[in-house]
Amino acid sequence: MLDVSDDVRAEIGDEEAARLLAGDGAPGSYDCTSCRAPGNTEQERTSTVLFVGEETAVLAFAHASCIPSQVVPVSEEQLKDAVHTITADRAGTSGEPSAADAPGVSGPAAEPVGDAGSAPRQAVLGVTCGQVLIDDQLHPALVVEPTAPIARPGSDGPGDDFLPLLIEQGFMPVNDVARAPHPVTGWSVLLAMGRLHAILQPGIAGGQPTSWWQAHQPLPVTDDWRTAATRTHTVFVYAAPVGAIGQQPREDLLREALEKAAASGVLVAAAMPLAGT
Repeated sequence: MLDVSDDVRAEIGDEEAARLLAGDGAPGSYDCTSCRAPGNTEQERTSTVLFVGEETAVLAFAHASCIPSQVVPVSEEQLKDAVHTITADRAGTSGEPSAADAPGVSGPAAEPVGDAGSAPRQAVLGVTCGQVLIDDQLHPALVVEPTAPIARPGSDGPGDDFLPLLIEQGFMPVNDVARAPHPVTGWSVLLAMGRLHAILQPGIAGGQPTSWWQAHQPLPVTDDWRTAATRTHTVFVYAAPVGAIGQQPREDLLREALEKAAASGVLVAAAMPLAGT
């Protein structure tokens, strides 16, 4: 009962795909790479998920009801971490903090990690995971705020062009937090092995997506956040300039900070598809 997508088949080859579909090399029982709950390839539909790095690849398995079979591009460092996580989980000692132990709103993360990627000079970005209530439904969200102003490429001035640069990439100003952000083309949020890895931006000339923000270490998310993300396959990403949001200890305070930033005209957002698991 294994699903092998055309993208996965193209990566592993027809012979290996046929071997998997015949049950040779399939794991039987597994831990779903999305929800982490047990699964069985002989009893329920199962997706093959291929994590591809620069030099190596790792084949994982997930409930077909959680995510479809797909190829997930990751960095070699992320891939090594994924291998470590799989090995540790099988041994029963992951060594990673639980979602309840992680700092931030609703448990996931509110620590300054990652770089500004395409920004003209590197700046640390603070990323907070939380959920926002829109039309009586909770949606998974990320709030991004740099720790310093970000200047436009080629600019020598002290100005902050963080929001204009994002607007040029398709992010839209937020006037009302109670309304869902518009989708942005080519961007996505990478969740691998149940942990937040990166926010991906379009590759150059249609190439592979690259990391706009990348966690130094994959960040755990709460079960509620992951469940909402796998249900909607969409994450709302909000961004504000330095000092506009701050690290908020509760989701109600984060919502108030977002509404204040929107009222001040310093909040942009975009809806991004969930890449990976």
